[in-house]
Amino acid sequence: MHLTLRWRLTLLYTALLAFLLGLVAVAALLLMQRSLLGNVDSAISDSYRQFTSLVNQLGLDNPQSASQRDVDGLLPRARVLFPNDVIQIEDLVFYDRDWLIQALGPAGTAEQRRENLTYVRRLMDSRRQVVAGLLPTQPLRLSDAELTQLVESPGGRITLTREIQNAFGAQADTPTTYRVQVTLGPVQLDLSPTDPLALNAPPPSFAITYVGRSLAGVHDTVSTLQSVLALLFVTGLLMAGVGAYVLAGQALRPLRQVRQAAERIGGQTLTERVPVPQTHDEVEALAGSLNAMLDRLESSFEAQRRFTSDASHELRTPVTAISGHASYLLRRTQPTGQQRESLGIIVRESERLTNLIASLLQLARSDSGVVNLTRQPVFSGLFLGEVARELAPLASGQNTALTAAGPDIPFEGDPDRLKQVIINLVGNALKAGAQNVTMSSSAEEDGREVRLSVRDDGPGIPAEHLARLFDRFYRVEDSRSRDQGGAGLGLSIARSIVDAHGGRIWLESEVGRGTTAHVQLPVGNVPVLDDDDVP
Repeated sequence: MHLTLRWRLTLLYTALLAFLLGLVAVAALLLMQRSLLGNVDSAISDSYRQFTSLVNQLGLDNPQSASQRDVDGLLPRARVLFPNDVIQIEDLVFYDRDWLIQALGPAGTAEQRRENLTYVRRLMDSRRQVVAGLLPTQPLRLSDAELTQLVESPGGRITLTREIQNAFGAQADTPTTYRVQVTLGPVQLDLSPTDPLALNAPPPSFAITYVGRSLAGVHDTVSTLQSVLALLFVTGLLMAGVGAYVLAGQALRPLRQVRQAAERIGGQTLTERVPVPQTHDEVEALAGSLNAMLDRLESSFEAQRRFTSDASHELRTPVTAISGHASYLLRRTQPTGQQRESLGIIVRESERLTNLIASLLQLARSDSGVVNLTRQPVFSGLFLGEVARELAPLASGQNTALTAAGPDIPFEGDPDRLKQVIINLVGNALKAGAQNVTMSSSAEEDGREVRLSVRDDGPGIPAEHLARLFDRFYRVEDSRSRDQGGAGLGLSIARSIVDAHGGRIWLESEVGRGTTAHVQLPVGNVPVLDDDDVP
């Protein structure tokens, strides 16, 4: 499938815009997601700071008040203070980060690290308290790799993503994606002094604190943004495609006008020129180049026509003189047998040369557009019957059956010129050795055209020669012999006559099955005739 330049430009512009829109959409989604996650992280950090500052007031040492409703039916304070968060804390009591780094780091053996890791996990499980949002039976747990990463992280903080079943959410039975910030650091769990005489509070505990917030809002926002961007992408792409198609058509209109004008120019219309659009671009330069080329072609064709016409006129006089003198010698003298044969050859070749000169003059007039037609109503059946009667002696002399068939279709044309065309086609069939030649007529294109056909059962013409048979002096030697006097101009003259009538001529042939020549002509302005008007 070959696409036009307009469609190729449309697809190119649309594909380029689709690529740019895709980049913009991906960038917008990434930036929006990053911004939303940044807001979530900021909210988690605020909740962590608030929690660590109020943790000693939440009564974490009393599970009844920390995770359940109190006796008055009120929500626990942690739930009220942190309604959108899930919070969990694991008190490591008297251990610190240095000890954890030394216990879990690469300094010890693998066996020692496993033992220390098992011990730390038992401690975490025994000192774990669910503060808000989590089911006590489904606490947050770190894998070995995550725990090691937390201990070794420079800030003592990592961020995880977990599927959590919220204990108090509207969809408590459905796990929701949460973004969880895990912090390893000191937390002041108790303000009561261990020594009654001490004025200062006890040192803070070293704990792992989990603070998480749902990503459902982020996912909903990103999903909505994806839908909006997809709609904008499709709408923009369609509008861009339509706009690109229209703009490409506008941009290529001058080129299309140049092409249409160039297609109208032929051998008989070389005086015409293509329009030069004032676009100041390559199309204007192309139109100028085409007109310059047409100037050169017109000059060349005019020189060729002038030479053909002048040469034909100049040759006609000496050829006529040669033929006349040879005929005079045959009639008025007593030549020997050999002399008579030579004079006969001179007469025949002179006649052949005279016919060739006449054909060249006719082609020269056709090339210059001077083809005088005497148009009148013609009846196809009567016309072909007349041609058949005229060529009957020639056909019977070659034992060829020549017939005419088909309805009597009236059309407008020059009968003498068209008879020259049909006689040429029948003559070619006879020269090819056909035993049966049939001329027929038929109506075409809903009665607006008439087709005259000449079908023979000769040897046929190879397909590679069909396209060139209407070239001047071109002949197929095995089917059109030079010994029979053809000059290779008959079909060229026939085409010029048909072209002057506004019709077309072509050949269909198959080797071994014969050849069919078609002449299709417009019916033209045929007056309405009564039966008495038809001869």
